[in-house]
Amino acid sequence: MAQETIDTNCMTLTRFILAEQKKYAPTGTGDLTQLLASLQSACKAVSAAVRRAGISNLFGAAGDTNVQGEEVKKLDVLANDLFINMLRSSYAACLLVSEENDNEIEVETERQGKYIVTFDPLDGSSNIDCLVSIGSIFAIFRKPHDGPLAPGDALQSGRQIAAAGYALYGSATMIVLSTGHGVNGFMLDPSIGEFVLTDANMMCKPRGKIYSINEGYEEKWDPAIKEYVKSKKQGKAYGGRYIGSMVADVHRTLKYGGIFMYPATADNPNGKLRVLYECMPMAFLLEQAGGMATTGEKPVLDIVPRKLHERSPIYLGSKDDVEDLLEVIAKHKAT
Repeated sequence: MAQETIDTNCMTLTRFILAEQKKYAPTGTGDLTQLLASLQSACKAVSAAVRRAGISNLFGAAGDTNVQGEEVKKLDVLANDLFINMLRSSYAACLLVSEENDNEIEVETERQGKYIVTFDPLDGSSNIDCLVSIGSIFAIFRKPHDGPLAPGDALQSGRQIAAAGYALYGSATMIVLSTGHGVNGFMLDPSIGEFVLTDANMMCKPRGKIYSINEGYEEKWDPAIKEYVKSKKQGKAYGGRYIGSMVADVHRTLKYGGIFMYPATADNPNGKLRVLYECMPMAFLLEQAGGMATTGEKPVLDIVPRKLHERSPIYLGSKDDVEDLLEVIAKHKAT
């Protein structure tokens, strides 16, 4: 059997973040670097828990519902606690916004830093029990002022994001990250316990061959969405792929191109995905990778949310595909 070679100079995520800091913020405090290191540790811990979930009896429900009205799974609770504890102890964050918590979490004054972190600790958790890919999503904002925290500090436009990313717990564990200078992917190497750069400078193709949407809600879509999806099944038809975990669906869209859609429906006229910790981080990554992300009316990153758990429709992916959809939406508005 051929001996496996060991890279003695691999680019780990920690090393990459330090290099980015030196390159783009040589006079920086290192707080963002420290915060990203804490997020990396949280993702490693969640990955380990996901891998052991069946053995450690972590599948199933924890017995209550979260602020979104969704049944809370045991792994949800664990992942949320891991993220909160890691971020609190980073000394770089002052305010945390989690999908699982009604209100924002203010970090103790003596531990406060200058960053606000919004996150979904375990996205796609309805897929946990059947072993489908799940993930974590996060965005990092700067505190908008000096001095004590004030109401509404977390309600910032997506244009204010300092860094965003997601972790995907699939056939392997991967973190995809952007600090505003392109998008890079890091695979967890279990043999050394480190995330290693495997996908440098990720770019989304200008046009893809895949559309991704939950077609079970077709009767509740706007006519423009119905028309666009129908057009993808005619002529040179697109393939339909829908996993039901946003992280997995967006990761495929980023890698292969195409379009991911979660439109408003008659039941959810404001859409279903949350702005601060689902739509904005993904929109930031797609734009950094040369793609597009829109609500159907404006870029997702232009939203200024009015409440923590605000929802929005979202359409993201290859630039040409998203522009085609916007043309159909504009045509319907004009009639």
